[in-house]
Amino acid sequence: METIQREYSNFSIPPGVNHPGKLRIVLASMISTDATGKILEKIGVCSQIAFTRYVRAGRKLGPDPQLSLADARFGRVPVRVYRPRTPSAGLRAGAIFFHGGGWLYGSIDSHENICRYIARKSELVVVSVGYRLAPEHKYPAAYEDCLNATIHFMKNVEHYGVDPARIIVCGDSAGGNLAAAVSQTLAGRSDLPKLRAQILIYPGLQALDFNLPSYQQNRGVPLLFRERAAFFALQYLNGHALHMQEVLEGSHIPPELRLKYRKWVSADNIPEKFKVRGVKPLRPTDFIAEVYETVKRICEPNLCPLLAEDAVVHQLPESFILTCEYDVLRDDGLLYKKRLEDNGVQVTWYHLEDGFHGIISFFDHCSLSFPAGKRGLDRIVKFIKGL
Repeated sequence: METIQREYSNFSIPPGVNHPGKLRIVLASMISTDATGKILEKIGVCSQIAFTRYVRAGRKLGPDPQLSLADARFGRVPVRVYRPRTPSAGLRAGAIFFHGGGWLYGSIDSHENICRYIARKSELVVVSVGYRLAPEHKYPAAYEDCLNATIHFMKNVEHYGVDPARIIVCGDSAGGNLAAAVSQTLAGRSDLPKLRAQILIYPGLQALDFNLPSYQQNRGVPLLFRERAAFFALQYLNGHALHMQEVLEGSHIPPELRLKYRKWVSADNIPEKFKVRGVKPLRPTDFIAEVYETVKRICEPNLCPLLAEDAVVHQLPESFILTCEYDVLRDDGLLYKKRLEDNGVQVTWYHLEDGFHGIISFFDHCSLSFPAGKRGLDRIVKFIKGL
Protein backbone atom coordinates (compact mmCIF):
# COMPACT_ATOMS: atom_id res chain seq x y z
CA MET A 1 0.00 0.00 0.00
CA GLU A 2 3.00 2.28 0.44
CA THR A 3 3.44 2.40 -3.34
CA ILE A 4 -0.12 3.65 -3.66
CA GLN A 5 0.61 6.46 -1.19
CA ARG A 6 3.69 7.58 -3.16
CA GLU A 7 1.49 8.20 -6.18
CA TYR A 8 0.21 11.42 -4.68
CA SER A 9 3.66 13.00 -4.60
CA ASN A 10 3.93 12.39 -8.35
CA PHE A 11 0.48 13.51 -9.44
CA SER A 12 0.04 15.73 -12.49
CA ILE A 13 -2.94 17.66 -13.82
CA PRO A 14 -2.32 18.46 -17.51
CA PRO A 15 -3.30 21.94 -18.78
CA GLY A 16 -5.85 20.44 -21.17
CA VAL A 17 -7.81 18.57 -18.54
CA ASN A 18 -11.41 19.56 -17.92
CA HIS A 19 -11.63 22.13 -15.04
CA PRO A 20 -8.20 21.49 -13.43
CA GLY A 21 -9.11 23.43 -10.28
CA LYS A 22 -12.08 21.20 -9.57
CA LEU A 23 -9.96 18.13 -10.22
CA ARG A 24 -7.47 19.35 -7.62
CA ILE A 25 -10.29 19.49 -5.08
CA VAL A 26 -11.34 15.94 -5.98
CA LEU A 27 -7.72 14.83 -5.62
CA ALA A 28 -7.52 16.45 -2.18
CA SER A 29 -10.58 14.44 -1.16
CA MET A 30 -8.91 11.26 -2.39
CA ILE A 31 -5.77 12.03 -0.40
CA SER A 32 -7.81 12.74 2.74
CA THR A 33 -9.79 9.52 2.38
CA ASP A 34 -6.67 7.41 1.84
CA ALA A 35 -4.82 9.04 4.74
CA THR A 36 -7.74 8.55 7.13
CA GLY A 37 -8.15 4.96 6.00
CA LYS A 38 -4.47 4.28 6.59
CA ILE A 39 -4.67 5.69 10.13
CA LEU A 40 -7.76 3.61 10.92
CA GLU A 41 -6.01 0.51 9.59
CA LYS A 42 -2.92 1.12 11.72
CA ILE A 43 -4.94 1.49 14.92
CA GLY A 44 -6.98 -1.61 14.12
CA VAL A 45 -10.39 -0.03 13.49
CA CYS A 46 -10.83 -1.26 9.91
CA SER A 47 -8.84 -1.81 6.75
CA GLN A 48 -8.04 1.07 4.44
CA ILE A 49 -10.02 -0.63 1.68
CA ALA A 50 -13.06 -1.00 3.97
CA PHE A 51 -12.98 2.69 4.91
CA THR A 52 -12.55 3.85 1.31
CA ARG A 53 -15.37 1.55 0.26
CA TYR A 54 -17.62 3.10 2.90
CA VAL A 55 -16.79 6.65 1.79
CA ARG A 56 -17.35 5.87 -1.89
CA ALA A 57 -20.39 3.64 -1.53
CA GLY A 58 -22.85 6.44 -2.20
CA ARG A 59 -26.41 6.44 -0.91
CA LYS A 60 -29.81 5.56 -2.25
CA LEU A 61 -31.61 8.67 -3.40
CA GLY A 62 -35.23 9.55 -2.72
CA PRO A 63 -38.20 8.75 -4.97
CA ASP A 64 -38.06 9.84 -8.61
CA PRO A 65 -41.31 11.12 -10.14
CA GLN A 66 -40.23 9.86 -13.56
CA LEU A 67 -39.06 6.40 -12.50
CA SER A 68 -40.27 3.37 -10.63
CA LEU A 69 -37.43 1.88 -8.56
CA ALA A 70 -37.30 -1.60 -7.08
CA ASP A 71 -34.54 -3.50 -5.28
CA ALA A 72 -34.51 -7.22 -6.03
CA ARG A 73 -32.31 -10.26 -6.36
CA PHE A 74 -31.55 -12.12 -9.54
CA GLY A 75 -30.66 -15.41 -7.93
CA ARG A 76 -28.19 -14.40 -5.23
CA VAL A 77 -27.14 -11.17 -6.97
CA PRO A 78 -28.65 -7.89 -5.67
CA VAL A 79 -29.97 -5.54 -8.35
CA ARG A 80 -31.91 -2.30 -8.61
CA VAL A 81 -34.42 -1.95 -11.43
CA TYR A 82 -35.24 1.49 -12.86
CA ARG A 83 -38.42 1.63 -14.99
CA PRO A 84 -39.78 4.80 -16.65
CA ARG A 85 -43.27 5.73 -15.50
CA THR A 86 -44.25 7.23 -18.86
CA PRO A 87 -46.53 5.00 -20.96
CA SER A 88 -44.87 3.05 -23.75
CA ALA A 89 -46.49 2.04 -27.03
CA GLY A 90 -44.58 -1.22 -27.00
CA LEU A 91 -41.78 -3.09 -25.30
CA ARG A 92 -38.86 -0.99 -24.13
CA ALA A 93 -35.14 -1.54 -24.54
CA GLY A 94 -33.32 -2.79 -21.44
CA ALA A 95 -29.81 -2.10 -20.15
CA ILE A 96 -27.80 -4.09 -17.63
CA PHE A 97 -25.37 -1.73 -15.88
CA PHE A 98 -22.17 -2.77 -14.08
CA HIS A 99 -20.63 -0.07 -11.87
CA GLY A 100 -16.97 0.87 -11.82
CA GLY A 101 -14.59 1.11 -8.87
CA GLY A 102 -11.65 -1.12 -9.69
CA TRP A 103 -13.58 -4.25 -8.64
CA LEU A 104 -12.90 -3.13 -5.03
CA TYR A 105 -15.19 -0.13 -4.65
CA GLY A 106 -18.51 1.21 -5.87
CA SER A 107 -22.03 -0.07 -5.45
CA ILE A 108 -25.53 0.22 -6.83
CA ASP A 109 -25.89 3.41 -4.76
CA SER A 110 -22.63 4.96 -5.98
CA HIS A 111 -23.90 4.91 -9.58
CA GLU A 112 -27.52 5.75 -8.80
CA ASN A 113 -27.42 9.13 -10.57
CA ILE A 114 -25.96 7.66 -13.75
CA CYS A 115 -28.52 4.85 -13.94
CA ARG A 116 -31.42 7.22 -13.23
CA TYR A 117 -30.22 9.63 -15.91
CA ILE A 118 -29.89 6.89 -18.54
CA ALA A 119 -33.29 5.42 -17.67
CA ARG A 120 -35.03 8.82 -17.79
CA LYS A 121 -33.38 10.23 -20.89
CA SER A 122 -33.32 6.99 -22.92
CA GLU A 123 -36.74 5.82 -21.68
CA LEU A 124 -35.51 2.29 -21.16
CA VAL A 125 -35.41 -0.15 -18.26
CA VAL A 126 -32.07 -0.14 -16.44
CA VAL A 127 -30.90 -2.94 -14.14
CA SER A 128 -27.93 -2.01 -11.94
CA VAL A 129 -25.98 -5.00 -10.62
CA GLY A 130 -24.43 -5.19 -7.14
CA TYR A 131 -21.73 -7.74 -7.84
CA ARG A 132 -19.35 -9.08 -5.18
CA LEU A 133 -16.19 -7.05 -4.58
CA ALA A 134 -12.52 -7.93 -4.26
CA PRO A 135 -10.35 -8.66 -2.36
CA GLU A 136 -12.85 -10.71 -0.32
CA HIS A 137 -14.26 -12.16 -3.53
CA LYS A 138 -11.56 -12.82 -6.08
CA TYR A 139 -11.87 -13.31 -9.82
CA PRO A 140 -14.10 -14.63 -11.30
CA ALA A 141 -16.72 -13.72 -8.64
CA ALA A 142 -17.61 -10.29 -10.07
CA TYR A 143 -17.71 -11.64 -13.61
CA GLU A 144 -19.90 -14.58 -12.58
CA ASP A 145 -22.35 -12.31 -10.75
CA CYS A 146 -22.66 -10.00 -13.75
CA LEU A 147 -23.08 -12.91 -16.15
CA ASN A 148 -25.67 -14.65 -13.98
CA ALA A 149 -27.64 -11.42 -13.47
CA THR A 150 -27.65 -10.77 -17.21
CA ILE A 151 -28.84 -14.29 -18.03
CA HIS A 152 -31.56 -14.05 -15.39
CA PHE A 153 -32.76 -10.77 -16.90
CA MET A 154 -32.71 -12.20 -20.41
CA LYS A 155 -34.87 -15.11 -19.32
CA ASN A 156 -37.40 -12.85 -17.59
CA VAL A 157 -37.56 -9.77 -19.81
CA GLU A 158 -41.33 -10.03 -20.29
CA HIS A 159 -41.82 -9.33 -16.60
CA TYR A 160 -40.12 -5.95 -17.08
CA GLY A 161 -41.75 -5.02 -20.38
CA VAL A 162 -38.45 -5.31 -22.23
CA ASP A 163 -37.95 -6.35 -25.84
CA PRO A 164 -35.60 -9.38 -25.84
CA ALA A 165 -34.08 -8.11 -29.08
CA ARG A 166 -33.06 -4.79 -27.48
CA ILE A 167 -30.94 -5.73 -24.47
CA ILE A 168 -27.74 -3.76 -23.83
CA VAL A 169 -24.83 -4.39 -21.44
CA CYS A 170 -23.11 -1.29 -20.11
CA GLY A 171 -20.44 -0.39 -17.59
CA ASP A 172 -17.77 2.13 -16.63
CA SER A 173 -14.12 1.34 -15.86
CA ALA A 174 -14.07 -2.08 -14.12
CA GLY A 175 -17.76 -2.26 -15.03
CA GLY A 176 -16.76 -1.77 -18.66
CA ASN A 177 -14.39 -4.70 -18.27
CA LEU A 178 -17.24 -6.82 -16.90
CA ALA A 179 -19.62 -5.71 -19.67
CA ALA A 180 -17.07 -6.68 -22.33
CA ALA A 181 -16.46 -10.08 -20.69
CA VAL A 182 -20.19 -10.82 -20.37
CA SER A 183 -20.78 -9.76 -23.96
CA GLN A 184 -18.07 -12.14 -25.17
CA THR A 185 -19.46 -15.04 -23.13
CA LEU A 186 -22.97 -14.54 -24.48
CA ALA A 187 -21.83 -14.08 -28.09
CA GLY A 188 -21.92 -17.79 -28.80
CA ARG A 189 -25.06 -18.67 -26.86
CA SER A 190 -27.91 -19.85 -29.09
CA ASP A 191 -30.31 -20.44 -26.18
CA LEU A 192 -30.52 -16.75 -25.23
CA PRO A 193 -31.44 -13.54 -27.07
CA LYS A 194 -28.55 -11.84 -28.86
CA LEU A 195 -27.35 -8.68 -27.18
CA ARG A 196 -28.30 -5.57 -29.13
CA ALA A 197 -25.26 -3.55 -28.03
CA GLN A 198 -22.46 -3.11 -25.54
CA ILE A 199 -21.50 0.26 -24.04
CA LEU A 200 -17.97 0.44 -22.62
CA ILE A 201 -17.13 3.61 -20.71
CA TYR A 202 -13.34 4.03 -20.31
CA PRO A 203 -13.00 0.25 -19.82
CA GLY A 204 -9.94 -1.58 -18.48
CA LEU A 205 -9.45 -4.46 -20.90
CA GLN A 206 -5.94 -5.83 -20.42
CA ALA A 207 -3.24 -6.30 -17.77
CA LEU A 208 -0.34 -7.37 -19.97
CA ASP A 209 1.20 -3.98 -20.67
CA PHE A 210 1.11 -1.10 -18.21
CA ASN A 211 3.54 0.87 -20.36
CA LEU A 212 1.35 1.66 -23.35
CA PRO A 213 1.43 5.36 -24.35
CA SER A 214 -1.59 6.31 -22.23
CA TYR A 215 -0.12 4.63 -19.15
CA GLN A 216 3.09 6.61 -19.61
CA GLN A 217 1.46 9.94 -20.42
CA ASN A 218 -1.21 9.83 -17.71
CA ARG A 219 0.56 7.86 -15.00
CA GLY A 220 0.00 10.57 -12.39
CA VAL A 221 -3.35 11.98 -13.54
CA PRO A 222 -6.29 11.50 -11.15
CA LEU A 223 -8.57 9.70 -10.68
CA LEU A 224 -6.71 6.57 -11.78
CA PHE A 225 -2.93 6.43 -11.46
CA ARG A 226 -0.87 3.85 -13.35
CA GLU A 227 0.19 2.03 -10.17
CA ARG A 228 -3.38 1.91 -8.95
CA ALA A 229 -4.57 0.31 -12.19
CA ALA A 230 -2.18 -2.59 -11.58
CA PHE A 231 -3.08 -2.69 -7.89
CA PHE A 232 -6.78 -3.07 -8.69
CA ALA A 233 -6.18 -5.79 -11.29
CA LEU A 234 -4.07 -7.82 -8.86
CA GLN A 235 -6.51 -7.42 -5.98
CA TYR A 236 -9.29 -8.69 -8.26
CA LEU A 237 -7.17 -11.55 -9.54
CA ASN A 238 -5.50 -12.78 -6.35
CA GLY A 239 -6.94 -10.86 -3.42
CA HIS A 240 -3.57 -9.16 -2.87
CA ALA A 241 -1.18 -6.94 -4.79
CA LEU A 242 2.08 -8.84 -4.34
CA HIS A 243 4.50 -8.52 -7.28
CA MET A 244 2.88 -5.25 -8.35
CA GLN A 245 6.23 -3.75 -9.35
CA GLU A 246 7.09 -6.75 -11.52
CA VAL A 247 3.70 -6.55 -13.19
CA LEU A 248 4.17 -2.83 -13.88
CA GLU A 249 7.53 -3.60 -15.47
CA GLY A 250 6.09 -6.44 -17.55
CA SER A 251 8.07 -9.30 -15.98
CA HIS A 252 4.89 -11.34 -15.47
CA ILE A 253 4.33 -12.36 -19.11
CA PRO A 254 6.37 -15.12 -20.80
CA PRO A 255 8.11 -14.03 -24.04
CA GLU A 256 6.05 -16.45 -26.13
CA LEU A 257 2.77 -15.07 -24.81
CA ARG A 258 3.92 -11.49 -25.23
CA LEU A 259 4.75 -12.32 -28.85
CA LYS A 260 1.39 -14.05 -29.32
CA TYR A 261 -0.61 -11.10 -28.04
CA ARG A 262 1.54 -8.39 -29.62
CA LYS A 263 -0.85 -8.28 -32.60
CA TRP A 264 -3.54 -7.02 -30.21
CA VAL A 265 -1.68 -5.34 -27.32
CA SER A 266 0.94 -3.04 -28.77
CA ALA A 267 1.70 0.66 -29.02
CA ASP A 268 2.04 0.03 -32.77
CA ASN A 269 -1.76 -0.22 -32.92
CA ILE A 270 -2.29 3.18 -31.29
CA PRO A 271 -2.82 6.03 -33.79
CA GLU A 272 0.14 8.41 -33.93
CA LYS A 273 -1.91 11.42 -32.83
CA PHE A 274 -2.16 9.84 -29.37
CA LYS A 275 1.62 9.67 -29.05
CA VAL A 276 2.39 13.36 -29.51
CA ARG A 277 2.51 13.96 -25.76
CA GLY A 278 5.48 11.63 -25.65
CA VAL A 279 6.23 7.93 -25.44
CA LYS A 280 9.45 6.59 -23.98
CA PRO A 281 10.86 3.39 -25.53
CA LEU A 282 11.39 0.87 -22.75
CA ARG A 283 13.95 -1.87 -22.49
CA PRO A 284 12.50 -5.38 -22.42
CA THR A 285 12.38 -6.73 -18.89
CA ASP A 286 13.45 -10.19 -17.84
CA PHE A 287 10.64 -12.70 -17.47
CA ILE A 288 10.19 -13.98 -13.90
CA ALA A 289 8.55 -17.41 -13.91
CA GLU A 290 7.58 -17.32 -10.22
CA VAL A 291 5.61 -14.13 -10.78
CA TYR A 292 3.84 -15.58 -13.81
CA GLU A 293 2.77 -18.60 -11.75
CA THR A 294 0.92 -16.29 -9.36
CA VAL A 295 -0.81 -14.25 -12.08
CA LYS A 296 -1.15 -16.58 -15.08
CA ARG A 297 -4.95 -16.34 -15.10
CA ILE A 298 -4.43 -12.72 -16.09
CA CYS A 299 -4.43 -13.90 -19.71
CA GLU A 300 -7.98 -15.25 -19.51
CA PRO A 301 -10.39 -13.21 -21.68
CA ASN A 302 -12.95 -13.12 -18.88
CA LEU A 303 -10.42 -10.98 -17.01
CA CYS A 304 -8.73 -9.34 -20.01
CA PRO A 305 -11.33 -9.18 -22.82
CA LEU A 306 -8.81 -7.67 -25.24
CA LEU A 307 -7.23 -11.15 -25.47
CA ALA A 308 -10.31 -12.94 -26.82
CA GLU A 309 -9.87 -14.81 -30.09
CA ASP A 310 -11.17 -13.36 -33.36
CA ALA A 311 -13.79 -16.11 -33.55
CA VAL A 312 -15.41 -14.56 -30.46
CA VAL A 313 -14.82 -10.90 -31.26
CA HIS A 314 -16.47 -11.04 -34.67
CA GLN A 315 -19.73 -12.23 -33.06
CA LEU A 316 -19.98 -9.23 -30.74
CA PRO A 317 -22.86 -6.76 -30.96
CA GLU A 318 -22.77 -3.15 -32.08
CA SER A 319 -20.55 -1.27 -29.67
CA PHE A 320 -20.10 2.14 -28.12
CA ILE A 321 -16.71 2.97 -26.59
CA LEU A 322 -15.98 6.15 -24.64
CA THR A 323 -12.38 7.12 -23.96
CA CYS A 324 -10.73 10.09 -22.23
CA GLU A 325 -7.49 11.71 -23.31
CA TYR A 326 -6.13 12.02 -19.76
CA ASP A 327 -6.79 8.44 -18.69
CA VAL A 328 -4.33 5.58 -18.29
CA LEU A 329 -7.02 3.26 -19.71
CA ARG A 330 -7.40 5.31 -22.90
CA ASP A 331 -5.34 2.90 -24.99
CA ASP A 332 -7.24 -0.16 -23.73
CA GLY A 333 -10.33 1.36 -25.35
CA LEU A 334 -8.48 2.34 -28.52
CA LEU A 335 -7.01 -1.14 -28.93
CA TYR A 336 -10.39 -2.79 -28.43
CA LYS A 337 -11.98 -0.39 -30.90
CA LYS A 338 -9.45 -1.53 -33.50
CA ARG A 339 -10.06 -5.20 -32.70
CA LEU A 340 -13.82 -4.80 -33.06
CA GLU A 341 -13.53 -2.88 -36.32
CA ASP A 342 -11.01 -5.36 -37.72
CA ASN A 343 -13.60 -8.08 -37.06
CA GLY A 344 -16.45 -6.24 -38.76
CA VAL A 345 -18.22 -5.02 -35.61
CA GLN A 346 -19.87 -1.60 -35.90
CA VAL A 347 -18.32 0.78 -33.37
CA THR A 348 -19.40 4.25 -32.25
CA TRP A 349 -16.42 5.87 -30.56
CA TYR A 350 -16.58 9.06 -28.52
CA HIS A 351 -13.40 10.62 -27.18
CA LEU A 352 -13.40 13.32 -24.49
CA GLU A 353 -10.36 15.42 -25.39
CA ASP A 354 -10.56 17.20 -22.02
CA GLY A 355 -11.68 14.20 -19.98
CA PHE A 356 -10.05 12.14 -17.23
CA HIS A 357 -10.84 8.72 -15.81
CA GLY A 358 -14.09 8.65 -13.86
CA ILE A 359 -15.44 11.92 -15.25
CA ILE A 360 -18.91 10.49 -16.04
CA SER A 361 -19.55 10.12 -12.31
CA PHE A 362 -19.19 13.89 -11.94
CA PHE A 363 -21.79 14.87 -14.53
CA ASP A 364 -24.05 16.40 -11.83
CA HIS A 365 -21.82 16.72 -8.78
CA CYS A 366 -23.11 20.15 -7.67
CA SER A 367 -20.19 22.60 -7.52
CA LEU A 368 -17.83 19.83 -8.61
CA SER A 369 -19.73 19.00 -11.79
CA PHE A 370 -17.67 18.55 -14.94
CA PRO A 371 -19.40 19.55 -18.21
CA ALA A 372 -17.39 16.96 -20.14
CA GLY A 373 -18.93 14.24 -17.96
CA LYS A 374 -22.45 15.28 -18.96
CA ARG A 375 -21.32 15.57 -22.57
CA GLY A 376 -20.14 11.99 -22.50
CA LEU A 377 -23.27 10.74 -20.78
CA ASP A 378 -25.50 12.56 -23.27
CA ARG A 379 -23.60 10.93 -26.12
CA ILE A 380 -24.31 7.54 -24.55
CA VAL A 381 -28.01 8.40 -24.37
CA LYS A 382 -27.94 9.46 -28.02
CA PHE A 383 -26.39 6.12 -28.99
CA ILE A 384 -29.06 4.18 -27.05
CA LYS A 385 -31.91 6.15 -28.58
CA GLY A 386 -30.49 5.47 -32.03
CA LEU A 387 -30.52 1.68 -31.63
